[in-house]
Amino acid sequence: MDAWTDPLIVQDVLLVLGTLLDGRRAAASSVKRHRRVLHLLMRYAIVRGILPSDPVPESRNLTQRSASAIDRRRLLNERQAAQLLDWIRRQPRSGQRLQAFFATLYFTGLRPEEAVALRVSDLVLPASGVGRWADIVVHTAEPEIGRTWTDSGTRHDRRRLKARAEGETRIVPCPPTLSTLLRARVQEASLRPGDRLVPGERGGVLAGSVYRRMWDHARRATLPPHIYASPTGQRVYDLRHTRLTMWLNNGIPPAQVAEWAGTSVAMLFATHAQCISGQERDLRQRLDEMPDVSATLIV
Repeated sequence: MDAWTDPLIVQDVLLVLGTLLDGRRAAASSVKRHRRVLHLLMRYAIVRGILPSDPVPESRNLTQRSASAIDRRRLLNERQAAQLLDWIRRQPRSGQRLQAFFATLYFTGLRPEEAVALRVSDLVLPASGVGRWADIVVHTAEPEIGRTWTDSGTRHDRRRLKARAEGETRIVPCPPTLSTLLRARVQEASLRPGDRLVPGERGGVLAGSVYRRMWDHARRATLPPHIYASPTGQRVYDLRHTRLTMWLNNGIPPAQVAEWAGTSVAMLFATHAQCISGQERDLRQRLDEMPDVSATLIV
């Protein structure tokens, strides 16, 4: 630990934290996360009396600014999303099961780790008829971490919702298209209330490697080569970004979108502000309709 008293060694450590194995510069978000962990270690050393103070300088002006805003090129349009979901549905063995998973992300904006944790009982369907709105009760997330880092020794860890207290839930609206699809999925697979809504092939948690591979195959098969090579829908998480942006662009209040998405309004704007469009004409019309008393003073 005496090495941390040498500023040159600390500088070398920070340089490594900001560099990938191939020598390229690491993403700003990764650098920020690594530095945060390092600061926690230093605070622990201070509490234990091993170090007198934190030798790691604050990150101000030391790393590139973290760009949390998403690239609007990642967003899918409705035609592309429909083509992708239809291609996935037509695949043998797991097509319909994975279509339900991707459709849930696209129509409700859930995080992948939240969608894989859903049970049949979390889907609150209308009592009668099809083609009606339903609700999805989100209360658990099962992120894929790795066997080494979980208490259970499995790849997934069962956790509370992100930025929520233990036991807290949120209700997300499920549109008729998705509720009809999920109802058919439950009936065809004879799923019981305690079963996973979208399980893995052997009934466990749906593995990230499985759905990411299927998503890549679907993009390659349905998108033109130049779009496939672009950021459009490159990540499964882009389905969530697409839905949240669609809600905002259709005039849903940001506070409500943040509630459905399980995030804060500040984070919502920081991430999606550059993708909000299509409302300028309506906003200008509202400005024209506002009474402007000061205009009479100029005449």
